[in-house]
Amino acid sequence: MAEPSGAVARIYGNLGRLLGGKAGAGVLSLAYMVIAARALGRADYGVLVLVHTYVLTVAGIIEFPGWHAVVRYGAETLARGDAPRLTRLMAYAGGVELACGVLAVAAAAALAPLVGPELGWPPDAVAFALPYSLAALATVRATPAGYLQLKGRFDLLGAHSLVAPLTRLGGAAVAAAAHAGLRGFLVAWLVAALAEWASMWVLGIAIARGRHCRQHLAGGLAAVPRENPGLWRFMWGANTDVTLSELAGRLTPLAIGWLLGPAAAGVFAVAQRATAVIAQPAQLLGQASYAELAHLAAAGRGGAAMRRALVRAILLALAAAAPVCLGLALFGERLAVLIGGAGFAAAGAVMTWLALGRAAQLAAPPLSAALMAFGRPGLSVWANIIAGLAALLVLPALLDGLGFVGAGVQALLQGLLVVALLGVALVQITEAPGAAPHRTEA
Repeated sequence: MAEPSGAVARIYGNLGRLLGGKAGAGVLSLAYMVIAARALGRADYGVLVLVHTYVLTVAGIIEFPGWHAVVRYGAETLARGDAPRLTRLMAYAGGVELACGVLAVAAAAALAPLVGPELGWPPDAVAFALPYSLAALATVRATPAGYLQLKGRFDLLGAHSLVAPLTRLGGAAVAAAAHAGLRGFLVAWLVAALAEWASMWVLGIAIARGRHCRQHLAGGLAAVPRENPGLWRFMWGANTDVTLSELAGRLTPLAIGWLLGPAAAGVFAVAQRATAVIAQPAQLLGQASYAELAHLAAAGRGGAAMRRALVRAILLALAAAAPVCLGLALFGERLAVLIGGAGFAAAGAVMTWLALGRAAQLAAPPLSAALMAFGRPGLSVWANIIAGLAALLVLPALLDGLGFVGAGVQALLQGLLVVALLGVALVQITEAPGAAPHRTEA
């Protein structure tokens, strides 16, 4: 039976394997951002960011990733040695995810001519936004990613995180050398998104080969919801939670572009990227912890044991983030100029606030993962609804009164609120002696 200290060790072992790839991805991301920002300037770089963010926002609203269900219910199948049930579960979740991905591409393409002019896109960018909508497929890779988590292949997940930035870096170098302008960079970003999508499915299929076969699907997939009680309620809750937790962060650049113009969005994007060194480990900590927490839940562990594991994991993450926040506070403006040139110096003013906001949210992904492992994603959904709506409601006033800094203040307020709500929810469901996971509640 897994002990809390052992769980923390495994969580951070998983996180270490993920961070190996993400560290390289972070360096590559900074490199291609330097090339793009200096080649395009504030306005065109802002358009590039807005087009990409718009497509990901539409995809994030419509997508229906299956990794939470694959990991949670898959942990049960592994505990029972039921490979056919896991095969059917993955086929079911993957089919739903792919269907929603196609719908997301169509929606992004249909809405681009209406939304683009309002965000200040030039006609060429509006026209290219139609084929660029295929970039929505980059989000349609959660089912194979969930399977890799379930099998403990965090090394492959870490390696996969290098695919998009490597492709984007190569494309950015070619576009800059060829003086291809905004369209050239849009092509590079699109190719990177498609590579990110395809490579994850290739990895998932490669690991599944030999463990799962077509015979497991002979009876069809109609019985999957019955084999996995509460599956749809859980999937709706988990995916609503993911959508809402990411929506405010994606809408903020769009709101800045809408209210302050593409150049402002470009400057803000530099600040966001510089502070992503904090945000990415937060998301990875949620991924790394969820698989282990799901195994703990499947083994009947809960209550104080799970809380102790979470507290240790979160404190270690905060300790790692502290020097990064200090460095950005002291040298943010210099970093912004180094990345994009003197025209991007204003990004330094918002970096400190964004860094603090991202640090505050370090606890959110593992707390949400614990609630999902307990079969209670609905609690995480409500926490993100409340925090997200509150953040969006105050954003226009903060931007109007504080400019770029307002977006950073908003990020901090949202981070503090969502962590407080998630923490209270987790304590409430685990404080009773012998607390155990709920199998069907959303």
